[in-house]
Amino acid sequence: MMGWLRRWRKAETGGADAPIVMDGMRKSGGGRTKNRIVMTMSIFFGVYAVMAGRLVYYGTHQPEDNGPPAGRPTAARPDIVDRNGEVLATDIKTASLYAEPRRIVDIDEAIDKLATVLPDIDYEQTYNRLNSKAGFVWLRRQLTPKQEADILALGIPGIGFRSEKRRFYPAGSTVAHIVGLVNVDNKGIAGMEKWVDDQGLAVLQQTGLATARDLKPVRLSIDLRIQHIVHDEIVQAMQRYRAIAAGGVVLNAKTGEILGMASVPDFDPNNPYNANEKDRLNRMSGGVYEMGSTFKTFTTAMALDSGRVKITDHFDASHPIHYGGFTIHDYHAKGRSLSVPEIFIYSSNIGTAKEAEKISIPEHQAFLTRLGLLTKMPLELPEVATPMQPAVWKPLNQMTIAFGHGVATTPLQTAVAGAAVMDGGIYIPPTLLPRTEEQARPLERRVLRAQTSAEMRYLLRLNVEKGSGRQAAVPGFFVGGKTGTADKVVNGRYAHDKNFDAFLAGFPIDDPQYIVLVILDEPKPYGGWPATAGANCAPTAGAIIRRSAPLLGVEPEFGHDSQALLVSYH
Repeated sequence: MMGWLRRWRKAETGGADAPIVMDGMRKSGGGRTKNRIVMTMSIFFGVYAVMAGRLVYYGTHQPEDNGPPAGRPTAARPDIVDRNGEVLATDIKTASLYAEPRRIVDIDEAIDKLATVLPDIDYEQTYNRLNSKAGFVWLRRQLTPKQEADILALGIPGIGFRSEKRRFYPAGSTVAHIVGLVNVDNKGIAGMEKWVDDQGLAVLQQTGLATARDLKPVRLSIDLRIQHIVHDEIVQAMQRYRAIAAGGVVLNAKTGEILGMASVPDFDPNNPYNANEKDRLNRMSGGVYEMGSTFKTFTTAMALDSGRVKITDHFDASHPIHYGGFTIHDYHAKGRSLSVPEIFIYSSNIGTAKEAEKISIPEHQAFLTRLGLLTKMPLELPEVATPMQPAVWKPLNQMTIAFGHGVATTPLQTAVAGAAVMDGGIYIPPTLLPRTEEQARPLERRVLRAQTSAEMRYLLRLNVEKGSGRQAAVPGFFVGGKTGTADKVVNGRYAHDKNFDAFLAGFPIDDPQYIVLVILDEPKPYGGWPATAGANCAPTAGAIIRRSAPLLGVEPEFGHDSQALLVSYH
């Protein structure tokens, strides 16, 4: 190469040798090197610029919904406890199964393996989730520790577990309707669980301030021992009398506290697969019913309190009342004039309707409103129904409402109104939170004269001694009460072969401390007895009183005689 360059140089210079100059080549080689360096640096800075840009992007943008699970665990909830500190609801740790579809190697194999631990897994739904483009999908929430261990042992790539909190209810169905439920994200959706959220817990959870150590237990007025007794007795009554539903409540007459309240059929809040079925509602506060002859308690109290009817008065009940195309008659007609106590213990529809006629319709409506029977009841539970009444009260409406037909209210409202009638004429709104007598005092309002309440206590005791409530008697505990057997309304008509039975009681009736109400929906005859409240609800209420009175500190008093009769009757 160099020889060729010399020959070429000689030809250019006329044959003389000339030095070979390499400057151009040096300059050319140096330029190429410089270009390579610049290019390398450009690539280097470009790569780092892209990386920096991605970091800025991820730092300033929210992750996509289908991204990996958030690092923050499920928000904590406070424990719910009864009045004695017994735990009714608490958080426990659990694991939830998720998958990253892009990392799943063989979808069919993965599902087949999961099915060995989760036999109820939906193949098609799971396949669609794993075959998606999502970065993250839930497969199953709230696994048991054994399920978690078994799935982990399968060694399926692309799946993982996230630690969450699960609500656990130690008492199960015993307190289901009171404590309520949470959803899979630990948010309250029913009962006192929802009430807790509505008091500000949901906001604390959203802000990340709801930590387990900062949340004090929520204490209820419920006594788990009394709750168990109520639940146990109504379950037995429902089975014994082949009813479609049953319910019961024990209420503190001095404070308005609910010590026990249950409704069956119910559900297990630890496995609430059937909680939304229509027959699982809380009938005590969430259902409205015509309460039958228990309403005679309020009609008689209204008549006596007005001063237009005295307990010594008599009313002619010898013949049915005919009004238009309707006839009002007595279930056990005596065919004669009845005194006010006789009207009450014989549960005379005719006599009660005639007592109501002494009161104007506006006064009658106003009286039931004062007792809280016609308006929605204030209560912590979200499941509270609104009573139903005629849009316009006519004379026939007034007569039928007098003995419990034509107005539908909740059983709990009936119990609360009964407490007002029995305990001095003072109405106290109900509560599921602890309340002392001093705390209840500002909430009290007088709805009856004290003298009227005393006369009603006499009549209620007389009814257990000599009337339809005899099977509710508990030796030593001085029970008073009123039965109610109402024909159910089916498709807009009264069905004479289907009853809604109730028994309203107080004890000890000379100074009522506690109110008990029991209901049975469509009970059947039992042991030769008819399907009436005196034969089914009264003995059930008596059983609740007999079992719960010692726990409530009510001491038996044997040999206690009733007050002298205020009137003589035939």
